[in-house]
Amino acid sequence: MKKLFLICSLLFSALAFFAQDENHVLGTWLTSNGDSKVTIKKGLNGKFSGEIVWLKEPNRDGKPKTDHKNPDEKLRSRPTLGLTILSGFKYDVGDKEWQDGTIYDPKEGKTYKCIMWFDSDPKQLHVKGYIGFSLIGKEVLWVKVN
Repeated sequence: MKKLFLICSLLFSALAFFAQDENHVLGTWLTSNGDSKVTIKKGLNGKFSGEIVWLKEPNRDGKPKTDHKNPDEKLRSRPTLGLTILSGFKYDVGDKEWQDGTIYDPKEGKTYKCIMWFDSDPKQLHVKGYIGFSLIGKEVLWVKVN
């Protein structure tokens, strides 16, 4: 009886571990090149967004980095630290991914459509920015920060 209970407990724990719900994406993630951390939150509107909360090199020429490549001149002086780079994501239960969002790349000053998902490792988030169709684009891997 104890073995059956143990097996059932392990099975349910494994299922819970791999079961993916929409809130699994919440938390802080180290970006693929390791130069920034992004915290993903869920807004009151039920959509997910993410902002830069840490920069490996927060300063440029002795001053805090700004969004200097932004195509809108008025926004070029805003700080990179605290910048919202992910916005508008909704979780699609059928596809098990966060869709209909955008990602802003402050290094290029460009915004792309974006999807996010997990494969087998719940501590590795796939983030794919694209123009047009999601089949073509750039995919990176972000790692969960404890």
